[in-house]
Amino acid sequence: MRATDLVLTPTHLRFAGRRFPRSIGRGDITSDKREGDGATPRGIHRIVGMLYRPDRMLPPAPWAVPIGPTDLWSDDPGHEDYNLMVRAPYSHSHERLRRADPLYDLVLVTDWNWPFAQRGRGSAIFLHQWRKPRHPTAGCIALARHDLRWIAERLTPDSRLIVP
Repeated sequence: MRATDLVLTPTHLRFAGRRFPRSIGRGDITSDKREGDGATPRGIHRIVGMLYRPDRMLPPAPWAVPIGPTDLWSDDPGHEDYNLMVRAPYSHSHERLRRADPLYDLVLVTDWNWPFAQRGRGSAIFLHQWRKPRHPTAGCIALARHDLRWIAERLTPDSRLIVP
């Protein structure tokens, strides 16, 4: 492990010598991730993107990309854009990135099943803000807003998420 890695533990996410309370998928951790299983995939995942809502916060890092009103994430395993960021209008199954709630105000994108997605292995695994403390996700890792921001400000290009 490297000093810049984010490491999931049974109760926390460890990064830069600190421990952060976190939530994981309602399906727990799995080595056999499938679309819709609600599980967080085991493995070593690179952090390949950072998205933020420019109407709600300043960019946490120079490489952060603003989320626009038409930005979506395709979660349709039958479509060629599966597990890729797409734009509206988009008639296939997708998740809206510009949400009314604050969950995706700041998103760290991992390379889970990306960029060459295998259909049905599960779409994006993000690190994002939690709904409430320790409330399960659909497979992503969720953190308190201030903790997520603190982490995002300190990530480096070689940071990885390790899910043992």
